[in-house]
Amino acid sequence: MNKKLVTMLAAGAAVSMLFSVNALADEIKVWVADNVVDFTNEQIDAFKEANPDFADFDYVVEAVGEGDAAGNMITDVEAGADIYCFAQDQIARLVAAGALEEVAPDNVEAVENDNDAGAVGAATVGDILYAYPITSDNGYFLYYDKSVVTDPTSLEAIIADCEAAGKNFYMEINSGWYQTAFFFATGAELSYETDDTGAFTACNASYASEEGLLALKKMIELKASSSFQNGSAVGEATNCAAIVDGTWDAEAAKDLMGDNYACAKLPTFTAANGETYQMSGFGGFKLLGVKPQEDEAKLEACDALASFLSSGDVQLARFEAVGWGPSNLEAQQSDAVKADEALSALAEQLVYTIPQGQYPGDYWSLSTSLGDSIISKELTPDTSDDDLMAALQKFQDTCEGYVG
Repeated sequence: MNKKLVTMLAAGAAVSMLFSVNALADEIKVWVADNVVDFTNEQIDAFKEANPDFADFDYVVEAVGEGDAAGNMITDVEAGADIYCFAQDQIARLVAAGALEEVAPDNVEAVENDNDAGAVGAATVGDILYAYPITSDNGYFLYYDKSVVTDPTSLEAIIADCEAAGKNFYMEINSGWYQTAFFFATGAELSYETDDTGAFTACNASYASEEGLLALKKMIELKASSSFQNGSAVGEATNCAAIVDGTWDAEAAKDLMGDNYACAKLPTFTAANGETYQMSGFGGFKLLGVKPQEDEAKLEACDALASFLSSGDVQLARFEAVGWGPSNLEAQQSDAVKADEALSALAEQLVYTIPQGQYPGDYWSLSTSLGDSIISKELTPDTSDDDLMAALQKFQDTCEGYVG
């Protein structure tokens, strides 16, 4: 081949590669759930208008939900989005994978002051804030029929009202998500630590304790009620006067209970030791992350956009558009959000919850087995404390065995 032609082709390839690199540098890819793609595009237009210094970037919004975003980012950080929405239980894995930039120092104070404590905690690893909270709306609380339940603040009162009316109380006690409402309430602990590869390195567990025994006994006592039904889906509930469920079932609960529809945080319960405990559990939050960038100008634009999309005004607009519950304190106090009874009840409950971290897959099936042993009456109110503690010890030992 002609030497001059080879040189020209090589130069052309170099120019093409340069254009390709520049195109990537000028593109900011954003991953959000499908139902907020249009909303996000509208907000980016508003962002560019308000921030002309960042208007020259090519913003590309793609439908990748928070359930898939973290896995995709960890698989290939370089090919992943520059800004992406993810569930809070994935944050440790994302930090370990180098897929999250720390929140820009100029934005930290605003994020910490403007959002509720649970959301800020969920966005923090160690002492470092790694993400921008955008929702506080994943958790569970109480839906109830106010013509039947006269005191939603007490589990014992709720059960008594349901029994007297011949109505059902629903809670899914064979679920590792819902069970924690009892165990975390009494002070029992179950959490995991991971290393930089995402492997589980430690299990902090105290279910095999007096605190755990109190929680287990209360679950057994609940199961013994004639009103109790195991479940957490309004659509599958029958003759229901109260159910522990989430915001995703709000419309179904309204349809079921009609004019008697009401919501509240989870109740307290009185344990076998005579002490009263506030039911707790897991809380869930959606966070917005920024991928580390080599180009400082692009990183500045990403931080500015993430800050904008997580601002109180945009959180409130997102609530009005698709119903996502804001983490921003001012947005939570808006008339529109406060008028949403389910979100208001959840916001009150999230104060008492623990952000859900990472748990081994086997933990969830193990928790189902623990709950099933109550439902099947393998564990009953007549089971001795020694046998109950043995069941808890076996559960805890198995949880600890998932490490290493």
